[in-house]
Amino acid sequence: MDVDLTAPDAASRRVLGRNMAMVFQDPGEALNPAIRIGTHLIEPAVIHLDQPKEEAKRKAVEALRSVAIANPDRRYDQHQHELSGGMKQRVCIAVGLMGEARLLIADEPTTALDVTVQRQILRLIHGVGTETGAGLLFISHDIAVVAELCERIIVMYAGFIVEEARTADLLAAPAHPYTDVLLAASPDMGVDKAEPLRTIDGRMPGPDVDLPGCYFAARCPRADATCREERPPLRVLGDGHRAACWHPLIEPEPSGRDALTSGATR
Repeated sequence: MDVDLTAPDAASRRVLGRNMAMVFQDPGEALNPAIRIGTHLIEPAVIHLDQPKEEAKRKAVEALRSVAIANPDRRYDQHQHELSGGMKQRVCIAVGLMGEARLLIADEPTTALDVTVQRQILRLIHGVGTETGAGLLFISHDIAVVAELCERIIVMYAGFIVEEARTADLLAAPAHPYTDVLLAASPDMGVDKAEPLRTIDGRMPGPDVDLPGCYFAARCPRADATCREERPPLRVLGDGHRAACWHPLIEPEPSGRDALTSGATR
């Protein structure tokens, strides 16, 4: 059954509340400062699972414990200003667990955290998906983090999908020039410190710009008139590998040369 998730009706609320959970970039903004942590936690179970409040509370305390919150009974009765940034993010993950979601969407969940806490949160998110069987959609500007967590990667530029592939395939042989330079600009321990870090000249088009062709063309060394005048569709290059580029870095397989899919919308 198809459900319009943008429509504020019972069907969309049932799908959103029962099947999806969201972990936002800033947990301080995601948690209401006037509401206790426990209220945030029991709401999904009471509203979407029809659980009694006492049962939901027991489940909430266990959810806090499962995300490595020390003394969960005490934290249950506190407000968000009494918690550190890392603890707030753990609470947001626990809230996602309360509705027994099938898909956990994490939008830059570690941006505001220090490096040590970032690593803890990333391990926690990965563990949650493994233990519950929930799917994970992880949104980040850090391709190294995405590569560590995800089985597949979708690369976007200016709101358009430019490449999609299995993680190992994309890291080994990126097809889109933007993906290639994005990987090259991500340093690792083996980078030659004597060489300058690769960068991308120019700037991304603004949200008010409407271009007929590829939005990366002005910054791409492989671009020609076709790239600037006609928008490339997502083209099948191989098994599970697609790229929206007229001149990809890897050639399409013969069986996929004419297999085209619609481009992503902004």
